[in-house]
Amino acid sequence: MASQPTSVRAATALTADRLRWRCDPQSLGFDSTDNLTPLQGTVGQQRGVDAITFGLAVDQDGFNVFVAGPAGSGRTTTVQALVTDAASKRPAPSDWCYLYNLDEPSKPLAVELPTGRGPQLAADLEELIVGFRRDIPRVFESDRYQQQRAELAGELQAQRERLLDQVRRHAQQLGFDLQINPMGIATIPLLEPGKPLTPEAFELLPDSKKAEIRAKGQDVSRAADETLVAIRRLEREAHGRLNALDQEAMAFAIGHLLDGLRAKYSQLPAILHHLENVQSDLVAHVDDFRSSDTDSTAGPPAEDARERAYTRYRANPIISHTSDSGAPVAFEPNPTYYNLLGRVDYRAAMGGMQTDYRLIRPGALHRANGGYLILQARDVLASPFAWDGLKRALRDGELRIENIGEQVTPAPTATLKPMSIPLHVKVILIGDVQTYMVLFGMDPDFQRLFKVKAQFAPYMDRSTDAIQAYAAFIASRTRGCGLLPFTSSAVARVVEHGARLAEHQDRLATRFQGIQELLVESDHEARKSGAARATADHVDAALVAHDRRLSLFEDQLQKEIEEGTLAIDTHAQVVGQVNGLSVMDSGDYAFARPSRITARVGPGEEGVVDIEREIQQSGPSHTKGILILSGYLLEQYAQDTPLALSARVTFEQVYGPVDGDSASSAELYALMSDLAGLPVRQGIAVTGSVNQHGQVQAIGAVTTKIEGFFAVCKAQGLDGTQGVIIPATNVRHLMVKPEVLQAVAHGMFNVWAVRTIDEGIEILTGAPAGQRSADGSFPEHTVHARVQERLHTLAASLIRFRYRSVGLQRPSDGPTD
Repeated sequence: MASQPTSVRAATALTADRLRWRCDPQSLGFDSTDNLTPLQGTVGQQRGVDAITFGLAVDQDGFNVFVAGPAGSGRTTTVQALVTDAASKRPAPSDWCYLYNLDEPSKPLAVELPTGRGPQLAADLEELIVGFRRDIPRVFESDRYQQQRAELAGELQAQRERLLDQVRRHAQQLGFDLQINPMGIATIPLLEPGKPLTPEAFELLPDSKKAEIRAKGQDVSRAADETLVAIRRLEREAHGRLNALDQEAMAFAIGHLLDGLRAKYSQLPAILHHLENVQSDLVAHVDDFRSSDTDSTAGPPAEDARERAYTRYRANPIISHTSDSGAPVAFEPNPTYYNLLGRVDYRAAMGGMQTDYRLIRPGALHRANGGYLILQARDVLASPFAWDGLKRALRDGELRIENIGEQVTPAPTATLKPMSIPLHVKVILIGDVQTYMVLFGMDPDFQRLFKVKAQFAPYMDRSTDAIQAYAAFIASRTRGCGLLPFTSSAVARVVEHGARLAEHQDRLATRFQGIQELLVESDHEARKSGAARATADHVDAALVAHDRRLSLFEDQLQKEIEEGTLAIDTHAQVVGQVNGLSVMDSGDYAFARPSRITARVGPGEEGVVDIEREIQQSGPSHTKGILILSGYLLEQYAQDTPLALSARVTFEQVYGPVDGDSASSAELYALMSDLAGLPVRQGIAVTGSVNQHGQVQAIGAVTTKIEGFFAVCKAQGLDGTQGVIIPATNVRHLMVKPEVLQAVAHGMFNVWAVRTIDEGIEILTGAPAGQRSADGSFPEHTVHARVQERLHTLAASLIRFRYRSVGLQRPSDGPTD
């Protein structure tokens, strides 16, 4: 390592072996993944697995499960595996079908059937209709039926003719004739037999004769009316007897068909009741079924009416299972309101829209009833009405199929209202922790309905078993995805990348989606080079290629630094100026951007002023960090004298929002440098937050920040004096790239780990920080002594200015000018 100034604590510089954990391929115990058993189960999520298992085992209302964790951590795969296993140990639930409600057609009947009987019922009813179509016309077209009907018709006709003959003879005796027409019986007076009396001839008759004819005519009319009443009574009786004949014929035609189904479904009262209603309906509407389908005399209207009539007797089996299938498991990738709760479809007919019970469609809750339903939480929340519909179904314990239009229309419309179905389902929602917190805090129903939280961690502790599990996962993915085998060295590099993703040397990331993507990209690099197996070099090449695809913005910023557009110096020494490090995250790629942090101090009482805060670009965390600086200055330098300064701190050439407190130590170093008049080495960047006692605290993305400043130093020329100061508590989080590791190993770059501001200021300025003596002073020429002296000078100058501004003279000042 390059020599350091004697005043710098070189012992705090980290050696290369502390900047990255290395996985020894020899310790893995295999040559390639061909020698490994593929992974079975979930890695590193035992807490979450136990919670899911508990939620699946508790068969009580409200114990639905919310699986919270980062995407790519195996949440969905784990849930599907556990749920499938639990479902296989439970019996298959009942079938459900909808039937036409012959008593109230607008409310289709929901009928529960034993497992597997739904399609069988539908087939039996379809076969029943085939039998109706075959046997009903056959009975009505039979000779016996036609003979009985003809006998009834002949008997009616004979009786009718007898009554008419009686009234006709009576009329003739009185000199009248009768004329039968659709309006009734007309009486016609006769001048002589066979010759009607015309109105003109009637008027020529004497009045006595007219009166006699009128009297006889009334008698004849009265007799004719009585005859018509008698005829109508006979017709009604005959119609009743014909109806009775038709009903008897219908009962004969369908009886044996229905009797077979009654015997088959004798243990299902709901089906028996429905069959009774079917028989009653057939008998009541016998005219709709009298003719056969091949009857050429029946026109299209009659055929349509007959088809609609037969439709009433079909079944709509919406949910069916097999006896050996276990409990159902439904995963709905698009959980809209209708996909969850079902719907009633419509079809175009005669210029309008029509529906019936056969167009009732089940939703995911119907398919999962009696089992398990897996949903992505954000998808449910993003779909209008879906979340409320799901909660209502779980809360009420029943499934009601209602189209959305019925709920929001300003005026009620006539539509189907299918009977509700009892609901017994276990719902597993999969989402992130933020979604869980929002729902738990803002939706009381959520707390009652989802009482089990299964949380997946983004990382797991690095252990021998965890590393072996990683290797088994790699083996399972190479075989499952058709990838080349991975050598032990390649597996070791993938495991190291898992530690880098976890940002911790003693942990491994559990977001296996990213690991699988690395395997695919490494396989591509291996195949491109013609290798038979993927090695560590192929993994490294895949990582480099991946970063290159995503690092366009970083390269553009780096170019601006090289051109001097963004002013970053890595060789000079400047008073009141420190290179800070911030992270820019584009979602799929994060990188560090060095920024100049400058501080300027003068006499005043404003204290430390954050320019970003003044222009309202400072976030709350950054503002807190600035305010902490004032607390540090008060404790360190203003116990006996007032803190009389006005300081300005800012990020140079940063024009967007600034947040986070990871630059608070760099801002404090810049303040101390300007107060002490000591230049800061610009080849050293600083990250870390600070508390009011001067202790440097851990921050995030420390590896990314080191690599970002290394890239700048490399572009401007490494000289062995450059490096990054980090909090000592962040050392365990380091997983730097091999390029940085090699530079540190060869003494061309440094990483210092500090615990206090004193340690950091000594590295930056090369001057000792200084320890406070018993009288509160600091050793001469130390950083703290210089800062304290400058603060005293600022306080004194402020006091002198105040006296002079009002024309007064302090006793110690001597004569004024």
